[in-house]
Amino acid sequence: CQGLLSILRKLKSAPDQEVRILLLGLDNAGKTTLLKQLASEDISHITPTQGFNIKSVQSQGFKLNVWDIGGQRKIRPYWRNYFENTDILIYVIDSADRKRFEETGQELAELLDEEKLSGVPVLIFANKQDLLTAAPASEIAEGLNLHTIRDRVWQIQSCSALSGEGVQDGMNWVCKNVNAKKK
Repeated sequence: CQGLLSILRKLKSAPDQEVRILLLGLDNAGKTTLLKQLASEDISHITPTQGFNIKSVQSQGFKLNVWDIGGQRKIRPYWRNYFENTDILIYVIDSADRKRFEETGQELAELLDEEKLSGVPVLIFANKQDLLTAAPASEIAEGLNLHTIRDRVWQIQSCSALSGEGVQDGMNWVCKNVNAKKK
């Protein structure tokens, strides 16, 4: 799996730049599976995230921090501590969990209102597309009113973190937009 390393090579134009990616979403959205897909780790033993774990991948002078913050209610107020200097926000949604679309939409809207995240490009992974009950990305985009986002570049990408489908496409977008933060 070429995963992150191929991405890092593409970013070589600014070798001293530390790219900070923030990976967020509700509990059970598939963040940890995605993280392990990106870092090509074995995904068969996944436990809910306690606190948070920073995945730092270094290669040829690059450092990429992918943060996976558990979506459990009681630790959400602490999210703000990790917003500083974010270059890209990756927001993961469980496309098959329609009952929580409203909740995940509210969380995303709150994130986009955060001062420290203003102008940060956002990639929304419409995850779990391997499930028959998954809503298509277009329906999710409409439900979350993504078309109203004006203050930053954004993209919604269907994917299955389990199979890896769509993940590379999303990360290609990340590479193209890593310098697109609006001041």
